[in-house]
Amino acid sequence: MGIKVKARQTKLTVGPSKGQYRFIMQAEIYSTLKQEKVISEAAIRSGIPKGSINAAWEAIGDVIRAWATEGHSVAVPGLGTMRFGLQAASVSKVEDVGAGLITTRKVIFTPSTTIKQELKDTSINITCYDKDGNVIKQVTSSDPGDVDEGDGGGTGGDGGIEGDPLG
Repeated sequence: MGIKVKARQTKLTVGPSKGQYRFIMQAEIYSTLKQEKVISEAAIRSGIPKGSINAAWEAIGDVIRAWATEGHSVAVPGLGTMRFGLQAASVSKVEDVGAGLITTRKVIFTPSTTIKQELKDTSINITCYDKDGNVIKQVTSSDPGDVDEGDGGGTGGDGGIEGDPLG
């Protein structure tokens, strides 16, 4: 099973391509798995009773919340690290510095190299929709999973797509 992606033909309303139609891709979310389902599956895979896993799950969540709110970057076992961050407006005078400048509080997650590699190795299934919502093309990746990491130096495999759907 691969990652499902939808590419919808959308009319842009801002930027240099304003008024033009472009294919915008986003990953499809199947559903949100409830905590009970995750705990049940972990119990089956590990042979540990559900009650014990649930108690450990709650304790780990409490520890992560406590340490993250103290300013630590906290390891999430097998996944990566998380920490809290924020965005704030800047001011020129120290007298103007205050909590009111904070515009966004957020959770920052940094995946482990193992998770990054798993994602890189996962196939991508793209379904393209025209502006009326009709399926016009389906693509399954056949590339090695090369992804531009955002530093401009990635190899940028084309995902098996004939031509660039974004123009």
